[in-house]
Amino acid sequence: MSESQTEAPVTVATPTPTASAATEARPNKMIASDVDVYYGDAHAIKNVSVELQDRTVTAFIGPSGCGKSTFLRCLNRMNDTIDICRVTGSIDLDGGNIYDRDVDPVQLRARVGMVFQKPNPFPKSIYDNVAYGPRIHGLVNNKADLDEAVESALRRAAMWDEVKDRLDQPGTGLSGGQQQRLCIARAIATAPEVLLMDEPASALDPIATAKIEELIDELRQNYSIVIVTHSMQQAARVSQKTAFFHLGILVEYDDTSKIFTNPSDERTQDYITGRFG
Repeated sequence: MSESQTEAPVTVATPTPTASAATEARPNKMIASDVDVYYGDAHAIKNVSVELQDRTVTAFIGPSGCGKSTFLRCLNRMNDTIDICRVTGSIDLDGGNIYDRDVDPVQLRARVGMVFQKPNPFPKSIYDNVAYGPRIHGLVNNKADLDEAVESALRRAAMWDEVKDRLDQPGTGLSGGQQQRLCIARAIATAPEVLLMDEPASALDPIATAKIEELIDELRQNYSIVIVTHSMQQAARVSQKTAFFHLGILVEYDDTSKIFTNPSDERTQDYITGRFG
């Protein structure tokens, strides 16, 4: 039995959608069409098509191993780093296919940032963690511009007041929740258009998790955010759109409020009421 199967189903039966209450139509930021992912002979993602809206939080939910993190990594070509992985189909960012041969994956990842499950600050100072992206992508011309970029990113990550007097101290010395917000600051320092988050709060305590969720709600004013989460309560709290994955298939994609209160597919209903997962 998997770890997720040991959870009491009653705790996830009817999460209350809050962030999704104000759902409104926004232009699409990324459009995936007929995406398949193979790891060698294993067919991990099967013919997924989805439209991700601008300045909207989209949650990917589903049981462990259903393909949600694999598909998330397609959105900034992180799967390119896996030799046996092959991706077919197209994913457009503002009308351009990110899998075209002339697209530089490094430059793409400046536009589509990513925050991972476990906080992973570089073994550098707090300042240098945030300054890393603007430096390598040539986004600043001088030290004053870099200082401004670092401060702006830390402010957006709700960290500036906590660390402004110790920017020269190592990022690895921060608490777990602070490290994750530092990683978010590092991701947004390159001024991305899309921010991907792969279970960003799963390793954090409830207080740190609440801070991350508040931050996500603030950041969506400027970014399109896609979050993978095992917590359906979290999906209901932070997202406006929800995609339910099962066995590599995108079963259902709709407003978060509808997914949790009146899903169209029986498999979605079974999952959110704890019958499997």
